[in-house]
Amino acid sequence: MSGRVVFVTGGARSGKSTFAEAYVRKHSPEGALYVATAEALDDEMRERIALHQQERSEANYDWDTAECPLNLPGFLRSCKAKTVLVDCLTVWLSNELLALENEPQGEARLHERMQELVDAASVYAGTVVFVSNEVGSGVVPAYKLGRIFRDAAGRLNQQIARLAEEAYLVTAGIPIELKKRMVEL
Repeated sequence: MSGRVVFVTGGARSGKSTFAEAYVRKHSPEGALYVATAEALDDEMRERIALHQQERSEANYDWDTAECPLNLPGFLRSCKAKTVLVDCLTVWLSNELLALENEPQGEARLHERMQELVDAASVYAGTVVFVSNEVGSGVVPAYKLGRIFRDAAGRLNQQIARLAEEAYLVTAGIPIELKKRMVEL
């Protein structure tokens, strides 16, 4: 694997991370860098992170791990790993949104950060596999911040999927290849 973007999306607990990890293990048998975007801010999140860490360690694969809850574009620009798995874009986006929430131009700055990420991914020398939640199939959030997040996540998913050579939707643990089925207009 070298010089490409792969996009994996699906709903919560759909199996997208499991699929993305298996994909990386198959296509990069020598090992890869796992970039975790979540922060352990409460007991439930600590348990989720511990479970992911345990599953990776049981996979008998050489994962290096980096934590990057913010400034993912800067991280990618400085990263030299041959293969990177970013899990997940929507958690990173949520972190960025909350960090910028009280800034006067916070929403505009969020869109700048999203574009910086797309730009960094487009020139990455190795392979980047992005995991992201599909947020467009749910209800419209009742609160403004939720709507801003949902809209930004949908836009970011579109941008990364457009950039990707391969895109997959995982539902109920079943991965479906999307990119080759994409209709070109």
